[in-house]
Amino acid sequence: MRTVSLPSGEPVPVLGQGTWHLAEVPARWSDEVAALRLGIELGMTVIDTAEMYAEGRAEELVGEAVADRRDQVFLCSKVLPRNATRAGMARSCEASLRRLGTDRLDLYLLHWRGSTPLEETLAGFQALVRDGKIRYWGVSNFDLDDLEELVALDGGADVTTDQVLYNIAHRGIEWDLLPWCRDRGLPVMAYSPVDQGRFGRHDVLRDIARRHGVSIPELALAWVLRQDGVLAVPRTGSVAHVRENRAAAELQLTAAELVEVDRAFPGPDARQPLEVL
Repeated sequence: MRTVSLPSGEPVPVLGQGTWHLAEVPARWSDEVAALRLGIELGMTVIDTAEMYAEGRAEELVGEAVADRRDQVFLCSKVLPRNATRAGMARSCEASLRRLGTDRLDLYLLHWRGSTPLEETLAGFQALVRDGKIRYWGVSNFDLDDLEELVALDGGADVTTDQVLYNIAHRGIEWDLLPWCRDRGLPVMAYSPVDQGRFGRHDVLRDIARRHGVSIPELALAWVLRQDGVLAVPRTGSVAHVRENRAAAELQLTAAELVEVDRAFPGPDARQPLEVL
């Protein structure tokens, strides 16, 4: 598995596992646990979750999946904006750790920006790092102006990642946010890298996928993974889906195929507001 370096220099796999919409159907619980565990075995050791997902049950699902292999995974969760005060973050982090069955998070993200001043949220992150509750902190759904404001604060440059929507159909970050992050060695974490399957049977993607003998989602994921400084966390709900995601990390698209994709899904020609789901 290829890796991307965090600002600290620590390498993490470019392909991880997302948990949005997992743990919502009790009958699927065992299958979803099995999928996460297989993903770990296949090297997809970055696991992304959040206190919001399934009202905390996704964290419980992840906790079961990593119970006997915690040291093999890079565990990420997120705090809701309404809990992003210093005291609120301490409570939320403790609750997440309890659901996950662990004593620390490798990465803790602000899920999106809310009304709490960034200075207070930053102080909350710093306190959690000092207390050994989290190793790194970052943000999610931050546009470039938000990041610039953050890194101007004392200690703000310690941000480890920005998790944003990025896929073939949503390429706005390529205009400014992605280059800015690359220049600073700040990896971008792509959520919904296959656009939740919305590509359907687009003719260009179908033809390219057929040449490689892969599915359209597998092709779309490979397109994201080819980008320098980007790691992706697609949702993993079944063993078959996990194997398909893992295969995408080995798929190489030709220069001509990338041109075909660009023609069908043009990149931005001006700055665009950050898209979110």
